[in-house]
Amino acid sequence: MDALILLCIIAFWFSILLFLKHYWTFLKEKRKRIEHVAVVTNIDPFEKKEKKKNRRAALFEQMTKYADDFSDLGQRINFFSENHDVEEWLRKSGNPLRLTVKRFQGLKIFLFFIGLFFGILAIVIGLPFSQYFLAFSPILGYFLPIVLIKREAKKRQELIRKELPDFLDTVSTSVQAGVSLDHALREVIRHFEGPIREEFSRFNNEIDLGVPRERAYRELLKRNDNSEFQSLIKSLIQGMNLGVPIATTFRIQADDMRQMREEKVKELAAKASPKVTLVTTFLIAPVSILMIAGLMIMNMLLGENSIFSTF
Repeated sequence: MDALILLCIIAFWFSILLFLKHYWTFLKEKRKRIEHVAVVTNIDPFEKKEKKKNRRAALFEQMTKYADDFSDLGQRINFFSENHDVEEWLRKSGNPLRLTVKRFQGLKIFLFFIGLFFGILAIVIGLPFSQYFLAFSPILGYFLPIVLIKREAKKRQELIRKELPDFLDTVSTSVQAGVSLDHALREVIRHFEGPIREEFSRFNNEIDLGVPRERAYRELLKRNDNSEFQSLIKSLIQGMNLGVPIATTFRIQADDMRQMREEKVKELAAKASPKVTLVTTFLIAPVSILMIAGLMIMNMLLGENSIFSTF
């Protein structure tokens, strides 16, 4: 009977793994078909993602509408979340959920009370470690939005750093072919996704609305603290004021960014070496020594030439 139960459990988990494998294959094939249809029908998949993102933001807005009731309290209780810091985090993260500073400040207080409610509920139900849950769940609810928005901002800046050299090479090639910078940006960003496209699409929209070019560049600087991106935009402002060819600026910036990325990889590799040595010294080496010493002791006590065989 026990063997039958064990066999059923193994079959169940094997079926789950098989289902996950085939479901993953289905998702990959579906993604390929969608991309193929988008290419054939000349539909931009980025627009679909934007619509999906907007629907998600609208849903989140409905779910967190009660957070507005706590916005005044949240702006007074602003530990680790000053209003100017929150505004900067939202700007650098792209604000995918369309949060305002007031709603963000109210959201952390709202989640604080949600965590407090679940902590009290855990004590009433009698769950194990409920007293620790009561102590830490409100703190977790308060700091969760702060951690998530800061992580999203950092992730977005890393994506910009990763895609920027290829973007610059493509724009430089287009400009050298005689295309104007504005037209090159409009055409090139269609082949990119993510924050690079979002930032330069917004830049193009501001130019279309009559915003001065230098002011639009300054807005790009405010929304991104990536050092490579900042260097590029400052070079474009300087080139615009001094009359330096744009293609040359883009090409030099792309080469510099690739060199900086290579140096950063070397730096990370150099930092990893002491960590590997530390792990080897304090974990692997002692365990190996203990295993060898244990085998020697077992051989001395239980082997053919053990110390007990002499008696």
